[in-house]
Amino acid sequence: MGVISGWNAIGVGLGVEPGVGTPLLAARFFEEPLTDPVAIFLTILAVMLIAPLLVERLKLPGIIGLIVAGVVIGPYGLGILERDDTIVLLGTVGLLFLMFLGGLETSLDDLKSNADKPIIFGLATFLVPMVLGTGVTLLLGYSFWAAVLVASCFASHTLVALPVLNKLGIMRHPVTIATLGATLITNVLALLVLAVVIKADQGDLTLGFWLFLIPALTIYTVAVLWGVPKLGRWFFKKFGHDEGAEFTFVLAALFVASYLASLIEIEPIVGAFLAGVAITQIIPRLSPLMNRVQFIGNTLFVPIFLISVGMLVDPSILIREPKALLFAGILIGTELVSKFLAAWGSARWFGWQFPSTMTMFGLSIAQAASTLAAITIAFNINLVDEVVVNAIVLMILVSCVLSPWVVTQWGSKMPMETTRLSAQPRARPSEDGATEENPILGKRILVPVANPSTEDNLLQLAIILTKRVGGTLLPLHVLPDRNQPIAETARNHQRRLLETAETIAHAAAIPVQPIGRIDDSVDWGILRTSQEHDADLLICGWKGYSNYRENFFGSVLDNIVRSATIPVLISRFPQPIGNTEAILFAITGQQADLAQVQSTLVVAQAMAEELKAPLRVLQLTIGSNRDRALTQFLRTQAVTVNPVQGNAVRRISEALQPNTLLMVIASTYNVGQPALGREPEAITRANWDTNIMVMNFP
Repeated sequence: MGVISGWNAIGVGLGVEPGVGTPLLAARFFEEPLTDPVAIFLTILAVMLIAPLLVERLKLPGIIGLIVAGVVIGPYGLGILERDDTIVLLGTVGLLFLMFLGGLETSLDDLKSNADKPIIFGLATFLVPMVLGTGVTLLLGYSFWAAVLVASCFASHTLVALPVLNKLGIMRHPVTIATLGATLITNVLALLVLAVVIKADQGDLTLGFWLFLIPALTIYTVAVLWGVPKLGRWFFKKFGHDEGAEFTFVLAALFVASYLASLIEIEPIVGAFLAGVAITQIIPRLSPLMNRVQFIGNTLFVPIFLISVGMLVDPSILIREPKALLFAGILIGTELVSKFLAAWGSARWFGWQFPSTMTMFGLSIAQAASTLAAITIAFNINLVDEVVVNAIVLMILVSCVLSPWVVTQWGSKMPMETTRLSAQPRARPSEDGATEENPILGKRILVPVANPSTEDNLLQLAIILTKRVGGTLLPLHVLPDRNQPIAETARNHQRRLLETAETIAHAAAIPVQPIGRIDDSVDWGILRTSQEHDADLLICGWKGYSNYRENFFGSVLDNIVRSATIPVLISRFPQPIGNTEAILFAITGQQADLAQVQSTLVVAQAMAEELKAPLRVLQLTIGSNRDRALTQFLRTQAVTVNPVQGNAVRRISEALQPNTLLMVIASTYNVGQPALGREPEAITRANWDTNIMVMNFP
């Protein structure tokens, strides 16, 4: 049974008979719950605004306020709102969004490179609660299958504290990656236990059940993780100009994957998590689209889910059912002890410190809708009684309040590290043997915008490089005067281009300073602006080739490259940048010194991290001292290096795969040749559909 059907059935077993036992406080203030749709939504928005602010003044996480507020306004508090089908629907969407956001922060490459940790912790946080929970429930006098099902409620968990991780900036921490992977493992196993218990209780636990479930689960997982990215890349390439269509596609992927999961008797939350893991492969982490998805989830649907969880709790059971209070205390103690033992043992095995243990513990103790759905199903088939249901609901409240508090207290104390090499500048040797820092590129990035068809990819690239260092984006459009008055149509065109660039930047939540300029020529307008506004990196579009006249007399791009006093990143994107599956940084033996390679590698690593694409370095060697120095440097970096010899264009073309982003350094300029050198043009002509970025240094 899915989460939605499980929640719809929760109207029974909460210790209140239909039509009887309305809380006294609710009866005193409200004769009946609000029914006007506007009033209901206004109440929810007021709670979402006020509750977190009040709780944060007490130095507690804001999401605790949402859960407690749900108790207060719910049917067992003041009775302002009824937990009707609308609240259930929005709460379920919020739960799916919560798991989806967790998947968006999970990289398959991270899981592959750290596969042992999610597997070990996932098995530990499943098996330890299962063993302890089953034993304790058996001692309380319940049947074996009832004990197994109650224990499965301990084994699963919901990432209620996920917003806390975002606020602390530790979403890419190894502890977080391990816990996200472990969440998928333990939830799948717990839901498998639920399915087995139901079939066993009905006498249908046959070979046919296993022959259906295991192949179906395998096929479904492969289809989501492989099919969604493939379909998404095609869709974004076809309709990438329509921001609304992109957002709708992401939502469709989420809910289609969730619904298909329910068809094969898997909880929709598993499908939502897998959809997030699949979608994150094709959406840059700092892109406007990712920002929109996270914004709508974190500010609307997830808070409604937390409020709906609070609305489930009936505080009066503490008075009416002393046995439920005692039973709840036993279950809560068992769950906390078992989850702590699993986190402590796993962290000790990994060699992690105590703050990491407590963060893993805090993330894995929260119980919510999947636990509620499981215990509701158990009640409906008479495996457990009302006392167990009430105790589980109380456990949900305690765990949801405790989880974000623990993560807040200990998450900030963990060593700040990520699963990938940090894209920060590194010290490089100077001529006198001392070390000096490469400048941080991206503090102020200047992007000339002129062509609406190429503007989006250039701005996406600039946003990725700007946001990672907290920089400012400087979109620029230059109108050449040519000793004539500027036409009004040209001014309007300039205004539209800059407004579009500003909108895209604001959607990604980065500072932006649009610049409209009139100058003698486009190239000198760009060069002068770069100096006047202290830009440290210039990003330009490129058609991929130049004719002889442009080589000899110079095109706009040639003049910029030859005269720029800052690094210039020349980019050509025949494919959407979000379709990138891999990044290849090609280094030829005669083109760059160590400092240039190092600076370009920092940019490549930043792109690899944001696009969640593996980075490879192709080093073409000729056996020179420069080659040996580069090889020695690359060995100290966390990158895959493939040294080759031979013709550069041929070797690079052989190494390119579909949807690969190629990065090279501009060759030495000679009169009559392209300003970027011959190699980039030759590579582009041989690989016309490949995205390429050429770094040019002054």
